[in-house]
Amino acid sequence: MEKAGCYAEGVLTTSGGSQVKQKLRFSRSRRAALTGLLPGLLLSFAGSGSAQTMIDTVTSVGIQNTLNSATTIPKLPTLPTAGQNAAAQNATAQGAPAQATPASTAPSSTTPPPPVTPLTPAQQTGLDKAQAAYDAKNYAQARSGFEALVAQNYGNPEPHFGLALSLLALGNDKGAAFELRQFVTLAPDRYEGPYNLGVIAGRGGDHAGALQLYGQAATLMAGKASASAQRQVLEALATEQTRMADFTALSATLTQITALAPDDLNAAYRLAQARTLAGQGAEALPGLYALLQADGTRMDAALLLADIYMGQGLPDRAVRELDAAVKRVKKASERSALLLRKADILAAGNDTRGAVLAASAATKADKYNARAFAREGELRALRNDRPGAQAAYLNAVRLAPDNAMYRTALAGVRLTLGRFDEAAADSALALKLKPDAATSARALYVRGIAAYRQNRLLDAVIALKESHKRVPNADTALWLGLSYYAQQDYPAAAGALADSVRLNPTPTARTNLASALLASARYPEAEAVLRGLVTEDPKAADAWYMLGLAQRSQRQDDQARVSLKTAANLGSSKAKDALK
Repeated sequence: MEKAGCYAEGVLTTSGGSQVKQKLRFSRSRRAALTGLLPGLLLSFAGSGSAQTMIDTVTSVGIQNTLNSATTIPKLPTLPTAGQNAAAQNATAQGAPAQATPASTAPSSTTPPPPVTPLTPAQQTGLDKAQAAYDAKNYAQARSGFEALVAQNYGNPEPHFGLALSLLALGNDKGAAFELRQFVTLAPDRYEGPYNLGVIAGRGGDHAGALQLYGQAATLMAGKASASAQRQVLEALATEQTRMADFTALSATLTQITALAPDDLNAAYRLAQARTLAGQGAEALPGLYALLQADGTRMDAALLLADIYMGQGLPDRAVRELDAAVKRVKKASERSALLLRKADILAAGNDTRGAVLAASAATKADKYNARAFAREGELRALRNDRPGAQAAYLNAVRLAPDNAMYRTALAGVRLTLGRFDEAAADSALALKLKPDAATSARALYVRGIAAYRQNRLLDAVIALKESHKRVPNADTALWLGLSYYAQQDYPAAAGALADSVRLNPTPTARTNLASALLASARYPEAEAVLRGLVTEDPKAADAWYMLGLAQRSQRQDDQARVSLKTAANLGSSKAKDALK
């Protein structure tokens, strides 16, 4: 029995989408008497009767670079560890921080705070000594001094705050959180308490609690904190809002930040992107254009502008904005990135010719941009320019020899060119790079088809079976079935082809399944498949021919003759021979 149908080979390509990147920003203010720095925290200590102020670092997360679409959610980086910030913070906290107990919120406004007991002159002297020990980084001595003061005067917030600082410096987050809660109870109108509790909560993994506490701190600091302190609290709040993907709230927070720092173009960009992520792309446009007027070389702003217009269904406008930005940016890599985004937009609108030209221009703008060459190869393959696709992918793998996706795509193009040895070699190289499951499955798929085309049927079965195991795929199962069929293992062929039909019931897969069922003498099943095919397409000559054979094998001679005659009338020479 001959194989019925033929699978249309495709080119394995890589995605040309852009990535959203995140950057960490560090902001600092140095204020007040206590200058010791603690990892990731803004903490302060002052003498009795004076307001405590925050003095050091907070880590904030900005939404950076451009969006893939208006609904793309940026990937969040992990919060920096104490070790990562040690150089900047002069902290000597040892070991990993202890797990923090989830921080409680500030007392309810309906509960009056307990009265604050002033420090006696002797206690003030003890406070100064404890602070001096802390300044000298004698944290154990400072802890002892502050603990003694807490025992002497529990109703004063200052010793609790100093003790919290000392415990944090000693790596005792749990103890520090307890003391900060006492501080909040005694000084509920102070923003430093909930803010620092929020930092500890975030370090302990309680990000919902951190978000709530930062929000409280932002409310309490209104009209009390300096601009730099407000910025730091708002940045911490923005970090957790980004983590929670609450882009509407993030937009409100970033609006406050830009009001504090109207000349901060990075903050202006983050606000525009947050608004876009919140589905308010049109509202982001005025600020984004103002940003570009201030600095027209900002590639990230130009990309975001194009994405906003794409979200509004205006691809032509997006392309024009990108063309204008190409003339403004200074770096070759930036021009290449803008042209590559243009290629993506044109390809999405089915203008593959324009997309190829834009991708080619991207490679000329930056001859070291491997992704641009890979995208050009992908687009040329879509236009059936296989030699051009091969040339582009060769450049991509030359620039990025460790990229398994590019190597697999090159193997796919060479497969369609009939260069089976080279396709097999490329797929083998890709597999040596230990790619992810999807890429390895594609490489095995190419290897299997190349082996099939070279009549190395056992190798084909091994490769295609492993590919289908890693990522189940209808096309892979189809080729696996054809390989089994060529080995005359008809039951295995029927099983693989049935799997292909289950995943994607194309006429090709169903026709081949019927052929394998006939070869396995499973005539009723073959007849059922073939009746479905001729019902859907009455001009399917091969299906009518095989239906006649299935009916004849079941001694349905009259029906078989009708089916074979129909196939013959449709031009099937095999049916004509069967009628003789």
